[in-house]
Amino acid sequence: MNQSADGDQLTSYHIEAKIAQCHCTKADTAEKWGEILQLYDRLLLVNYSPGAVLNRTFALYKAKGAKMALVEAKKLNLSDNHFYFALLGELYKDIDRQKAIANFQRAQALAKNAQEQETIQRKIDML
Repeated sequence: MNQSADGDQLTSYHIEAKIAQCHCTKADTAEKWGEILQLYDRLLLVNYSPGAVLNRTFALYKAKGAKMALVEAKKLNLSDNHFYFALLGELYKDIDRQKAIANFQRAQALAKNAQEQETIQRKIDML
């Protein structure tokens, strides 16, 4: 994995490999998430995608907190994406319980398979 991030030309694959390396080799700390956040910033410059923006927003949440991540998440408005609503549910869980539940329920309704729906239901049940 370390070697996959080497080379003279920076591509989205190099950045994604470095993100994967961080996930696999570093402890779950704010510093780790800060590094991942910076990598997503770079990735978005090389290859913008809604999925990368969602992942960046989660990294922002882990690095700097839910309130800052909520500001960014609300700008996305991905109304047909269950991952978006699951992220909103996660961001609201310690801020506004009812909004968290409503977003998790929307995510559950949009989820494509039973396993995802069950995972989301467990999050709702925990609230």
